[in-house]
Amino acid sequence: MRARSPARPARRRRRGRRFAARAGAVVAVAGLAGCAGNRAPAAAASEVDARVAPAVAGDQRPLASIAAQRIVVAPAQRLRGADSVGWAAAVGPTPDYLRRVDDEIAFAMRERELGAGWVFPPQLAAVARRNAPVAADPYALAVAQLLAPPPRSGGPVEITEPLAGQLRSLVALNDARFVLVPAELRFERAAQTAGAARAVLRVTVVDARLARVRWAGEVASDTASAHSPALAAGVAARLADLVAPIP
Repeated sequence: MRARSPARPARRRRRGRRFAARAGAVVAVAGLAGCAGNRAPAAAASEVDARVAPAVAGDQRPLASIAAQRIVVAPAQRLRGADSVGWAAAVGPTPDYLRRVDDEIAFAMRERELGAGWVFPPQLAAVARRNAPVAADPYALAVAQLLAPPPRSGGPVEITEPLAGQLRSLVALNDARFVLVPAELRFERAAQTAGAARAVLRVTVVDARLARVRWAGEVASDTASAHSPALAAGVAARLADLVAPIP
């Protein structure tokens, strides 16, 4: 991974705070595993809350209960839509852009002092390489089912093979239980602003031991008339906002 200049962290910190300070993060959230019922307080939660309700005013941190957990953060898996909004050239090679998204997510989480117990993609990949072929490649997860609409039954969403086995191998090697999977980042046209677009990140939290979805949702950046690094930083900051505020 390319080394960062000494000045970059300070610039990114200012940018992250600027995004976090903006009101009205665009969030479309689906609580997939038994969304009825009262939620336990985050401070007392011993695992990801399976009954989380959609994020609305007064409930802006539906992932607060994972803040104190040891969480495996998978690399961002898929990218689409750059051609449809005319940003393909600016975005560049897909693998490089997805690694930029990974960096922004790690930065945003650490800015909220969540880094100590969390396993981010570079560390995850290093452990997987040392344990190949037992461990799955974290950059090639079978995330298709995480992009499908939830079942109409409204019951628990079970993770099937091969993804279930892939995630089990990653948590087993990292002394964890839950995996945060940024399954897809897409670019889409803004509905109300001509010529503008935004980045939308689809994320799922999976209990890998039970092979079950605990939470799934989307976070979106501000709209922009041209592509810029602020789009990846924006979705990362808004994802982190669902877990914890900047101290």
